[in-house]
Amino acid sequence: MAMTRNQRLGIFLALALVMAITRGAIRLHHFEAFPDASWAVFFLAGFWLRGNGRWAFPLLMAEAVLVDYLVITGQGIGFWSHYCVSPAYWFLVPAYGALWAGGSWLARRRAGLTLSALGLAVAALLASEAVCFVVSNGSFYWLSASVPARSFAGWLQNMGDWYLPFLGVTAMYAGLGALVQVLVTQLGRAVAHADQPH
Repeated sequence: MAMTRNQRLGIFLALALVMAITRGAIRLHHFEAFPDASWAVFFLAGFWLRGNGRWAFPLLMAEAVLVDYLVITGQGIGFWSHYCVSPAYWFLVPAYGALWAGGSWLARRRAGLTLSALGLAVAALLASEAVCFVVSNGSFYWLSASVPARSFAGWLQNMGDWYLPFLGVTAMYAGLGALVQVLVTQLGRAVAHADQPH
């Protein structure tokens, strides 16, 4: 289904708002009920905004960095002094790019509301989220001064500690996005059917 420029812009703004609220909230600990949706936002943006990556992906990346900067400096901490910021921080670009690519790959292969389409969606999410996790977690573990004693066994333990929580949050938000997709698709079909002459 082709989207208008206004529809693409609306989707972008909605995703950007979700990321701003949840990414900032998790770092400020004000809304702990809303975990960071950034990973799912990049996956869903790749799906819904495929073909618009030249502007949408860089803007979402800039937003992620800006939110991090505002939250960290708002706490009176220098950006580069924060625990989570190191030379590995720049690896978020390829990590989030993997999520975008997974969503984009899925958009090219979607086959409607079928069991096989659901299987493709799960596979795309699991694969792209795994790449994102390995890149982001691995770069932090191996490049950050926050990790004092590095070892391959320690990295595997660290990944084991964090992988399922990140996967769970990403899957939850992506599932909500899939539900929105189904509802909008069904609503569109109902409206198109109602507009047809009988």
